[in-house]
Amino acid sequence: MSFCSFLGGEVFKDHFQPGIYVCAKCGHELFSSRSKYEHSSPWPAFTETIHEDSVAKRLERPGALKVSCGKCGNGLGHEFLNDGPQRGQSRF
Repeated sequence: MSFCSFLGGEVFKDHFQPGIYVCAKCGHELFSSRSKYEHSSPWPAFTETIHEDSVAKRLERPGALKVSCGKCGNGLGHEFLNDGPQRGQSRF
């Protein structure tokens, strides 16, 4: 199991071992390593959350949603719409 805080998330950018990324604050499951991919961002990149309720989202600006832990509200960064590895996919 991997722990993902996104306060030092660059540690996980090149981390590709199988497992689950969870919220560092409460342990809520966020992402699976199966949805992780290489991206030019300095942060780890995922195409989808592990469960539908893993994260909460709110519109911050067109094309970008503010993302937080679906359980405790810990800030996780953004979901960028249509910026994933395939056309129409999002990038977390």
